[in-house]
Amino acid sequence: MRDLVLFGRLGKFTWRMCALVLAAQSVIVFFGALVAWGIASADRQGPAAAYLWLGTGLALLCLVAAGLMRTAYGVTLGWLIQLATLAGALVVPLMLLVAVIFGGLWTTSLVQGGRIDRAQAARAAQAGEGGHDQPSPTES
Repeated sequence: MRDLVLFGRLGKFTWRMCALVLAAQSVIVFFGALVAWGIASADRQGPAAAYLWLGTGLALLCLVAAGLMRTAYGVTLGWLIQLATLAGALVVPLMLLVAVIFGGLWTTSLVQGGRIDRAQAARAAQAGEGGHDQPSPTES
């Protein structure tokens, strides 16, 4: 569980997986914003326009965070987005399911991505040390 980082740079595979999770999450969060807006408008209760704008802002923030995954702050912003998605369940209860699914994907991407990045680094180091024992496909 040492791969559950809160701040810092991620390996190439890990940041790609995390960016993919956030990009997919942005679409679902936007649909959640539309649902919150629609329910609040139909019942004439709550600030319907605020729900729409906040949800749309969170969806755009997901895309910004996906683009920032290469930086040290990207993973921190990703965690904050996971918490904000969870908080969205206060307005639309089914957002709890969305938060659980994407939080699980986020955590899995960090853990498994870190393992894959370490395995790729070990393979690259091994190829650099003794990779000349076997001919490459272009040499034969």
